Amino acid sequence: MSGAVGRLLAESAFDAKIELTGADRRRMAASRAVFERARLVRDVYGATRGFGPLVGYAADADPGVQGLGLIRHLAAGQGEPLSPAVTRTMVWLRLRGMTAGHSAVDPELWQRLADQWNAGFTPVVPRDGSLSASGDLVPLAHAALAATGARESQLAWADPRDGAASGTAEPAEVLAGLGVPGVVWDARGALAFVNGSGACLALALHNHRELEAAVRVAAAATGRLAALLGADPDPYDDGLSRVRNQPGQRRAAALIRAELPAGHTRGPQRPLQERYSLRCAPQVLGAVLDQLACQERVLLAEADGCTDNPVTVDGTVRHGGNFHAAPVGLASESHASCAHQVALLLERQLALLLDPRSNGGLPPLLAAVPGRDSGLAGVQIAASSHLSRIRQLGYPASMTTIPTNLDNQDHVPLALNSAAAVADVLARLRWITGGLLLALAEAGRRTGSRPSGLWARLADATPPLLHDRPLAPEITALAALALTHAAPPTAP
Repeated sequence: MSGAVGRLLAESAFDAKIELTGADRRRMAASRAVFERARLVRDVYGATRGFGPLVGYAADADPGVQGLGLIRHLAAGQGEPLSPAVTRTMVWLRLRGMTAGHSAVDPELWQRLADQWNAGFTPVVPRDGSLSASGDLVPLAHAALAATGARESQLAWADPRDGAASGTAEPAEVLAGLGVPGVVWDARGALAFVNGSGACLALALHNHRELEAAVRVAAAATGRLAALLGADPDPYDDGLSRVRNQPGQRRAAALIRAELPAGHTRGPQRPLQERYSLRCAPQVLGAVLDQLACQERVLLAEADGCTDNPVTVDGTVRHGGNFHAAPVGLASESHASCAHQVALLLERQLALLLDPRSNGGLPPLLAAVPGRDSGLAGVQIAASSHLSRIRQLGYPASMTTIPTNLDNQDHVPLALNSAAAVADVLARLRWITGGLLLALAEAGRRTGSRPSGLWARLADATPPLLHDRPLAPEITALAALALTHAAPPTAP
């Protein structure tokens, strides 16, 4: 895993800034000039003509009226908001894309938006309502409307670093507190802002980074489980992976081997061939790593591209469909499938560790006093439920497309729906992971293992299971600790 997505996200973090270079400004000014010349001699979508299926009708002669009408009618989203971090990345992606010099956005408008972003202004953006077809029109329109500071807009985060705990306020109030003015949209600027894949891409990038970390945790957990049980180390040997010729498998096997003590050998009571959840972990996690490498290339390419319509290129205005987010949608659908594979592996490893037929003589369900205590029975029941829900959420959103917008949008990718489902999948993967980590911490005590590194930190974070107790808080805490430990690098 290269960490390239993490490094990209670091550029949109709360302490980051975005600025125009001289070259950026010249490209943007040249694009704007091409656009202004074109609209005087030919029809240009959204400037001289209406939007979507109303392209056959004339646009308002006032670009301000046209632009404000666009974002007003699209502010129809619902549901829970995107996290402040994802929203910040979303706006940053739109600003970044405009600097390529194809969007014909007025540099002064860009600067107003950048000033808001640099000051920390973060709109509250509903997650649901986008087709990701003509870009993420609905969520981006909510952000655009909030940027005006208008009373009709939805809320902005009062302190985006703290998310929902910070509360929200009217955008005009937040902008005033930050000392930055609202934006006055023109038709071209408004269309360029909402006509892109910023929302689904932002969420997919954040999902990708978490999934990378989850694979690292899964590999570490596999190695720890093999060490505690005395499982055969052969499945994790580099030579075995080398002859398979899958690069991800070699990386996964190396991560697992790193958790085995020096000189680890198969215990006398362990089978020659373990269950697949142990024996085939390099193959499963390796396949996920290879898929993540593919999706990383797709997502980074999208972040570097221009997803507007129309665009200026080679001195002319071109109309097309660069806003169609099929690449992001398919990447998110792959994320869902990959996350399921990791979740299934860990849920099965939890089952193996709790089963007296396979856990090397440990008590059933790791109960302190079986019968009086039930140990991790509730943890396993919940993990099974989480895995089932992951399977429901993993259905490809692109297979649910519905023609809409007077059939103008008759093929849509629903990429934000996919990315949102992946975010929900990852929450459940965290809960399954936390359950296994809790079981590993308890099993380590029962086997007399002396933990170090991550495993010592996890053991310190959860007390011995001497009597039954509610374990939900410990599950989430252990998962968060491990994912933070395993997060891919973000420094350049």
